[in-house]
Amino acid sequence: MKFMMTYEIGAEGWEAAVKRFLATGGPAPAGVKMLGRWHSAGGRYGFLLLESSDPSAIYRFSAEWNDVCQLRVTPVVEDEEAAKVLGSLKK
Repeated sequence: MKFMMTYEIGAEGWEAAVKRFLATGGPAPAGVKMLGRWHSAGGRYGFLLLESSDPSAIYRFSAEWNDVCQLRVTPVVEDEEAAKVLGSLKK
């Protein structure tokens, strides 16, 4: 399953978040494949597209960063999957 993770870094967490990111590269933990990561031009927020069959692995990734930024995780589907579901709805 795919998950969209968004992050926002407040001024109070900025220095620690930058230091950690530069030191580690912010890799996804075991059980999570990072399909992409995008940072806003202003640098304070961004988006990650993740894939995992284990929600607890997604939770682990969030827990590793929630001390320095606000995170939101949303399960997502692609157009083909959405169309299949929408096509199956009774009208």
